[in-house]
Amino acid sequence: MLRPRFFLLAALVASGCGGSDSTSTSGGADRRFLSIGTAPPGGAFFVVGGALGAVLNQHGPGWEVTSEATKGSRENIRRLDSGELDIALSNAAITYFAVRGEGSWEKAYPLRAVMTLAPNVALFITPEGSGIRAIADIRDQRAVVGPAGAGWEAFVSPIVEAHGVTYDDFTPLNNTQAGAVDMLADGSAAAAFLGGAVPTASIVQASTSQDIFLVPFDRDALEDLVAKYPFFYEHTIPAETYRGQEQDYHGLDVGSMHLVTSAGADEALVYQITKTIYENRTDVAEIHPAGNAINPGNVVRDTGVEFHPGAVRYYREIGIWPES
Repeated sequence: MLRPRFFLLAALVASGCGGSDSTSTSGGADRRFLSIGTAPPGGAFFVVGGALGAVLNQHGPGWEVTSEATKGSRENIRRLDSGELDIALSNAAITYFAVRGEGSWEKAYPLRAVMTLAPNVALFITPEGSGIRAIADIRDQRAVVGPAGAGWEAFVSPIVEAHGVTYDDFTPLNNTQAGAVDMLADGSAAAAFLGGAVPTASIVQASTSQDIFLVPFDRDALEDLVAKYPFFYEHTIPAETYRGQEQDYHGLDVGSMHLVTSAGADEALVYQITKTIYENRTDVAEIHPAGNAINPGNVVRDTGVEFHPGAVRYYREIGIWPES
């Protein structure tokens, strides 16, 4: 069973277990230390990263894998670049701009995708009585746009701009998702941008504690976003997913979780990592439902970040790489 091993890993992460030198060997020629960057405890990245680490530990060729709790995508990208991490989880939208050196990034980071994982479905929610009925209505309001320094502006900015609003038109607030729900409840924020795997715990919490409204995307804006950015995909949240949600919600995958590595990572190593995770994907799904996204139609999905040659070699080998 993977669960005891995973919980041991989680305990090590929580206690501040650091990274390791991926070039070190111990206990035989195949022994290798690897580190995977995740995110703070409490979110899907932390659990999925721990699950991937558990699979690599149990099924890899003598690896010892440490799953590190980090601040999330931005820190993971910088630590991959510095060689402190071997692989890491990131939001595809944040990686998209990082590899191009655009937005708030000071340079282009040489990263490559290993596999596309679970969708990150996010949207603005607001108290039912706020009067906000469209994204454009957040103008002159206070709205939570994600944790400080987490890089959420990579996908929130394009979304609001597609609806005719910029960050200068409203008061953007930074908070965790749980903190954002509290701000909606006490009236210190009129709206909050929340999301993750569906159902998202923060939206469940908000809809349980008060009547909320899922702010819809403008149809033309939604289509424009999907056409302009390869990391955006339409995603429907089925009716009754959240309390009071009577109809399907036509929303957006704002940047799937994906596994990334540095462009210079050893091809044979990345090939073996890809193979080990893919062939043991059911073990990942036993720990977190996001593991179900490790499937033939999703892992090779293009989000605007070039795939590493080691991953491509494995996907071609099993016949799922889209040659076109």
